[in-house]
Amino acid sequence: MGGEQYFILSWCTQGTKEVQDKFSVAYSTTMIVFLEEASQQEKLAKEWGFKPCEVRELSHHEFFMPGLVDTHIHASQYSFAGTNVDLPLLEWLTKYTFPTENRFRNIDFAEEVYTRVVRRTLKNGTTTACYFATIHTDSSLLLAEITDKFGQRAFVGKVCMDLNDAVPEYKETTEESIKETERFVSEMLQRKYSRVKPIVTPRFSLSCSETLMGELGNIAKTHDLHIQSHISENPDEVKAVKNLYPSYKNYTDVYDKNNLLTSKTVMAHGCYLSAEELDVFRERGASIAHCPNSNLSILSGFLNVLQVLEHDVKIGLGTDVAGGYSSSMLDAIRRAVMVSNILLISNVSAKSLTLKEVFRLATLGGSQALGLDKEIGNFEVGKEFDALLINPKASDSPIDLFCGDFVGDISEAVIQKFLYLGDDRNIEEVYVGGKQVVPFSSSV
Repeated sequence: MGGEQYFILSWCTQGTKEVQDKFSVAYSTTMIVFLEEASQQEKLAKEWGFKPCEVRELSHHEFFMPGLVDTHIHASQYSFAGTNVDLPLLEWLTKYTFPTENRFRNIDFAEEVYTRVVRRTLKNGTTTACYFATIHTDSSLLLAEITDKFGQRAFVGKVCMDLNDAVPEYKETTEESIKETERFVSEMLQRKYSRVKPIVTPRFSLSCSETLMGELGNIAKTHDLHIQSHISENPDEVKAVKNLYPSYKNYTDVYDKNNLLTSKTVMAHGCYLSAEELDVFRERGASIAHCPNSNLSILSGFLNVLQVLEHDVKIGLGTDVAGGYSSSMLDAIRRAVMVSNILLISNVSAKSLTLKEVFRLATLGGSQALGLDKEIGNFEVGKEFDALLINPKASDSPIDLFCGDFVGDISEAVIQKFLYLGDDRNIEEVYVGGKQVVPFSSSV
């Protein structure tokens, strides 16, 4: 077969199903071609033409897990991640975010920040990211180029905003925003990246006129593109949208009537969506990116994920850097569990999300939210091999393992310890589409 790799796995996951017997998995340059019990290795070797010496057997404490999917992250805000989380959303945007994003006119500054955020997210196990850039077309194109160079799967969006009275130097004219979006999309499509795609990106309703939103919806429809934006993140934001657009029924209606709520739309936050609005999301096939760290850090609120799931709305997890101070999806998993527990304690929810359910949101749920679930999200035959090799005993590991943690080859306790305690030190290898992208090659 030439160039393929074969592994015997100690443990793997398919959605919410944990498999703790030894399995063999093979993948070609992109795709998983079988997932079988290791006892079938001899038969599989004959069928697929590989030799025993080509099989890599993991240590009893190592395991693979599907790559993590970040459905909402602002690459341009990575430069101040971990600082400036002392204000609620609208003040936070005006004081910190817009001035920082305006610096991306400088292509050298953009290159430094974008290189670092792609490296960091890959090291943290994010095999797929849905990025906001800035209003600057050339630096947004640079983000796509850097993402492709490092081998990360991604959607990259040039931000659009023609309303910004708070920081007037950081906005476009309506005509400029439409023209530059068309240029961004055209150049992205001409480059034909295999795993990096353009995504239409109106920042949110408060920074976009009806004319701009409608034209962006038309661009997305013409080119069959994904769309990303924000919705119902903060009470003051929701009130401001109602005041700015009084003729619409609600926040969701603003996007829906302007052709921006489709089966390829992912909206970040949604903390204050009504049942009626969630029904519209379901009808349109639109998705939500749950960003618990950000919602807590800049005082936005709590999203009731179980309520979203009860309305059959697709949902994944996002880091929302830099409103969320961590670029690690492991942090998003932990915060999502905690928020769910808070809602249970507060009698808002009848039960809380389990760690398995939240892990699903970070993998298969994220792939569904981005319309990639036929390609990635778990280890099903026919899907691409986006995977993390986890070593809980890595050098300087933050995890301590004990004899009682192991049952058979590896137990659920070890998996839980990694999800709650682990970090990039435990993520020894990262694969996207069957290609090892971490550790980084000398060429990047």
